[in-house]
Amino acid sequence: MKTIYVLVFSLIFIMGCNKKTEHKPIKTTSLLDYVDPFIGTGGHGHTYPGATVPFGMLQVSPVNGISAWDWCSGYHYSDSIAIGFSHLNLSGTGIGDLADILFMPVNKEVDLSINPISRDSISYKSAYNHNNEKVSPGYYQVFLEDHNINVELTTSKRTASHKYTFNQDDIQSVVINLGFAINWDKALETSIKIEDKYTISGYRFSTGWAKNQKVFFVAKFSKPIANYKLYEDGKLSNKDFAESTKTSSQLFFNADDSNELHAKVALSSVSVENAKANLEADTFNFEAEKLEAENIWDKALSHIIVETPVDSLKTIFYTAMYHAQLAPVTFSDKNGQFRLENDSIVTAKNYTAYSTLSLWDTFRAQHPLLTLMEPDRVSDMVNSMLAYYETKKILPVWTLYGNETNTMTGYHSIPVIVEAYKKGIRGFDAEKAFEAMKNTMTQDERGLINYKKYGYIPYTLIDESVTITLEYAYNDWCVAEMAKALGKDDDYQFFLNRSKAYAYLFDNETGFMRGKSEDGKSWNEPFDPKHSNHREQTDYTEGNAWQHSWFVPHAVTDLIGLHGGNETFTKRLEQLFTESSEITGDNISADITGLIGQYAHGNEPSHHIAYMFNHANQPWRTQYWARHIMDTQYNTTPNGLSGNEDCGQMSAWYVLSSVGLYPMNPASGDYEIGTPIFEKSTINLPNGKTFIIKAENVSDKNFYIQSATLNGKVFNTTNISHEEILNGGTLHFVMGPEPNKNWGI
Repeated sequence: MKTIYVLVFSLIFIMGCNKKTEHKPIKTTSLLDYVDPFIGTGGHGHTYPGATVPFGMLQVSPVNGISAWDWCSGYHYSDSIAIGFSHLNLSGTGIGDLADILFMPVNKEVDLSINPISRDSISYKSAYNHNNEKVSPGYYQVFLEDHNINVELTTSKRTASHKYTFNQDDIQSVVINLGFAINWDKALETSIKIEDKYTISGYRFSTGWAKNQKVFFVAKFSKPIANYKLYEDGKLSNKDFAESTKTSSQLFFNADDSNELHAKVALSSVSVENAKANLEADTFNFEAEKLEAENIWDKALSHIIVETPVDSLKTIFYTAMYHAQLAPVTFSDKNGQFRLENDSIVTAKNYTAYSTLSLWDTFRAQHPLLTLMEPDRVSDMVNSMLAYYETKKILPVWTLYGNETNTMTGYHSIPVIVEAYKKGIRGFDAEKAFEAMKNTMTQDERGLINYKKYGYIPYTLIDESVTITLEYAYNDWCVAEMAKALGKDDDYQFFLNRSKAYAYLFDNETGFMRGKSEDGKSWNEPFDPKHSNHREQTDYTEGNAWQHSWFVPHAVTDLIGLHGGNETFTKRLEQLFTESSEITGDNISADITGLIGQYAHGNEPSHHIAYMFNHANQPWRTQYWARHIMDTQYNTTPNGLSGNEDCGQMSAWYVLSSVGLYPMNPASGDYEIGTPIFEKSTINLPNGKTFIIKAENVSDKNFYIQSATLNGKVFNTTNISHEEILNGGTLHFVMGPEPNKNWGI
C-alpha cells in the first residue's frame, strides 16, 4: 500500500509541475497610501497640501491668494482659485506669514504693471477643481483650468522641482511675483536677475511675523528663456535685472520641441551663491526625484508600524506621522551657514540648523515623539536653539526663519533641552545648555522681573498672568532637573523652590488657578471660569480658567493635595469634560475649539489633562477620555483636525496616544499609559531594537485595560520610562469593555 501511495503522490506532483500556473499580481499597499495631506487643510487645521520631505527646507505648495486666519498656510480646502506656488509655507500655525517666491505657469501674456488690490484683479490666477488635484507625501499635482496647464511638484531636502505640462502649441510662460504677500507679511526689497538663458536668481526681504526675513533664491529651467519682461513696482524695466519693493517677471519659453517645462528652485537665508550651492540641477528627471522623495517618506513613516483591520485608523495615524515630521524645518545651507535675526551669519558645525520652532506647542508631544524616532535630529534642534540664544542671551520662544517672534508664553526650549539630556541624547554641550537655561530664567523680560519679585505674576501688571506664571513654574522645574543631573545643588534648590509658584494662584474656594493682585491676597474679580478674552485684559492665554488650571505637570501630586485629595480632584477633572461647552465673553479666542465640555482639544493647553486621572488612582478615566478624544477629534476628511495643527503637535498627540503612551510631563523622561487603539504597534527604535505594544481584544468598545505584562512579567503601573522603551521588548495589554478598577492603582 505504501508503494501505491508514493506512486500516486508522484503522479500528482508531476502533473502539478507540468500544469501552467497563472500568476496574478499581488497589490501591495505602501504606508504612503495611508497618508492624506488634505487632512487638516479644511476647518481650522491650517495645514498645506504641497510637496516637501521630512523636516525639509522647502515646502512647495499652492497659494490661494487670500489673507485670512484659515489661510495661514496660504491654502484652504474650501477654495478653488490658485494664484501660484510658493516655496516656504507654514504647517498649522495660527499666524500667517511666508508664502515666499511665488511661481505661476500661464499660457498667455499677462499684465504685471497693475498692482492688484485683491485676488479678483490678479491677471494670472486660475480656477482648479479638487477632482483634478492629487496629493501624497513628497508630491502635489493640480490642473489649472484657466491656463490648461498640469502642474506637478516635488522636492528634495533643499531643492524644489516643478513640472508644467502645457497644451500643444500653447504659449509656455512662467510668472514670478516677489511682491506678493499674505496675512502679516510685507515685502520690503526684492530683486530678480536674468543670470543666463536658463537661470534666474534674486532675493526677497520682508517683514511680518518674522521681522527680518531675507530669502535668496535661484531657479534653473529645462528650456532656454526665449524672452522676458521684468517689472519694478509695476514699471517695465529694460535691464536684465529688477530691484524695487515689489518686483515681478514673466518668462517665455519655446513651445516647439516639447509641451513640458521643468524648473528647479533652491533658497538660502544667506546669499544667492549659497542658494546656487543648495540647488540640485544636474538633470531634470522629475519622476526620479519624486521617487526619491517617496522613499524618504516611506522610511520616515516606518518608525512606527501599526496593525489594525480598520483602514481609516491607519489613515489618521500615518497622516499624523506625516504632519509630525514637517517641522522644524532645515534652515542651514549645504555649507552649514544660516542667518540670525541680527543679520550675522553663523556656520552650523557638525549639525543641521533648524527653524520654525513652535515650542509652546511642540514641547508637549512632538519633541518627545522625535526622541523616540530621531534622537540625532533632536540634538541638532537643541544646537540650533543654543545658536539662537547667542543673539540676545535668551533661549528661543518661537523661531521663524531665524527670527525670534516672542509668540506665546513661557520658554519651552527649556523642557525640550532637559528632556533630551535626561533621555540620554548627548550631541550638544550640556554645560552651555544649562548656562543658557539659567540665564534665560533669571533675566527680566516677558514678565520675569515680576515673577522674581512676587513669586508669581500679578494680574495687575501683565496680561495672561496665570498662564505665564504656571509655565514659568514648569520651566523652573526643568532647570532644576538639569541642575540636579549636572550636580549643581544650589541651583537645583533655587529653581525647585521657585517651581512651586502655582501654589500662589490656586483658589481653594473655586478650585481654579486665578489672577492674584500685588498684595498677595486679592483675586481678580468678577470671576467666570468660562470667560475668554483673546490675548488682552485676560489672565489666560487663548483660553479660560477651566482649560488653564491644570498645568502643573511637574507636581501633580501637590496639585491634587491643593484640591483636597483624589476624590475632589477627580470630581473636578471629570466636570471639565462634562460641563456645558458654553464660552462666555465678547472677544472669545478663536483657538478654543474641539470642545468636550470645557476641555478644548483644538488648543495645546488641554493636551495633557486626560492623563492626570492616572495620578489620582482613576486610570480607567484616562482610558475613557483618551479614547473619546481620539474618536471625536480626528477623522479622515479635510476637516479632520479639531484645531490648528501647530507644526506637528496636534498630530503627535494622536500618534503617541493611539499606541497607548503620552508624555504628560515631557522632561520627566516618562510616558503615561493611556489606551492603545491598535492590535499591535511596533516602534522601530534608532538603536536597532523594537518596542512592541500589543492590545489583545481591542475594539471601539474594548478600550479599558484589564491586565498587562512587560516582557512576560506583570505590569501594573500607569507609566513607563523612556529607558525601558529603548531596551526593547513587548508591552502586552488585555482589553475589555468594562474598567478594571484594580489595574494601575
